[in-house]
Amino acid sequence: MQYLNSPFAPKLVATFREGYSATDFRHDAIAGLTVAIVALPLSMAIAIASGAAPERGLYTAIVGGFLISLLGGSRFQVGGPAGAFIVLVAATIDRHGVDGLLLATILAGLIMLAFGLARLGTLIRHIPHPVIIGFTAGIAVIIFASQIRDLLGLTLAGKEPAALIPKLGALAGALPSLNITSLALAAGSIALIALLRVWRPLWPGFLIAALLGAGLVHLLGLPVETIGSRFGGIPAALPAPALPAFDQARLLAVLPDALTIALLGGIESLLSAVVADGMSGRQHRSNTELVAQGIANIGTALFGGICATGTIARTATNVRAGARSPVAGMLHALYLLAFMVIAAPLLAMIPLASLAAILTFVAWNMAERHKVVALFRDERGAALVFTATFLVTILRDLMEGILVGLALGALIGLARRMRR
Repeated sequence: MQYLNSPFAPKLVATFREGYSATDFRHDAIAGLTVAIVALPLSMAIAIASGAAPERGLYTAIVGGFLISLLGGSRFQVGGPAGAFIVLVAATIDRHGVDGLLLATILAGLIMLAFGLARLGTLIRHIPHPVIIGFTAGIAVIIFASQIRDLLGLTLAGKEPAALIPKLGALAGALPSLNITSLALAAGSIALIALLRVWRPLWPGFLIAALLGAGLVHLLGLPVETIGSRFGGIPAALPAPALPAFDQARLLAVLPDALTIALLGGIESLLSAVVADGMSGRQHRSNTELVAQGIANIGTALFGGICATGTIARTATNVRAGARSPVAGMLHALYLLAFMVIAAPLLAMIPLASLAAILTFVAWNMAERHKVVALFRDERGAALVFTATFLVTILRDLMEGILVGLALGALIGLARRMRR
């Protein structure tokens, strides 16, 4: 009872205290279904791009999404796997395996929980804008590079390298294996999503493209890879919760990745909550949101999911669809669970080329080209910070990119104060 009256009380508590009617529930039910339709193909696509099985993306959206809405400090935040984590998750799996990723995610959850309880949420929000734009644009480039293989239907001789330059070299060497059918299917999916965004913006373009691709593959027997052919299908239920194996050496090994996950998760979720505030006129609680993100990451890792965070695209969709409370986000998770239980065989038929097209579209939107142009037009110092963050992110590491951007921004700010 004391927790419900504390500064960390979830927004769900405030919602019910203010009064929650049947009309509110009806709006939340419609909004939750709308977001679930968007999240279904996107969650699987993000997991595949991260080097994980597609069902792990669904586990993340179901468990993490439910807990973020249940415990969070925003009325409209919707959680799940995020495109911003693709690079980090793929690198963590490459270094430590899936169990190492699960362990790092649990540690990251504990770190975010500590950040929230220590009331550090407002500090994370003060990361300079050029740094955020720089690493977001860098992530967009790396996401697109990770989709080239499935966009073109390439067959690689060995494992696809994680680093950008070696990856591009390996993909260039595999160009003779180009699958014209995969390329045509991917191009058609991108065109369809883009056209629906203009002509029918309320229609679920991602889901339509994925299901249409599955239908074409099934009816015409197209020679392309599907979720089923590469991963063996989608389970029809959540797994039992379990702790990954660990010891002291393994904990120390994954700790740097856990810190990066915690930092990126905090930034992404709080930015998303700010976007929701701007769209709805409400005010979120930063520290409550971090506490919820921490608990959600612990929960999703126990069920075998990847990193969870509040996502801007799904949160904005939630607000536009008329959500009234966190109940919409909770229902979105339950809808996804129902889809997985009922339609697992259908999901297995979705072609990887269509999912690659979806992530290509996501990467294009993540790049925020208008903000990059504004940085270079308005201020040289901001442009320099952006450039350094962007280049270090794509050529080295996400955490290094953030640290270099912060350090360079601090030096530029100090130089300005000294000149004054």
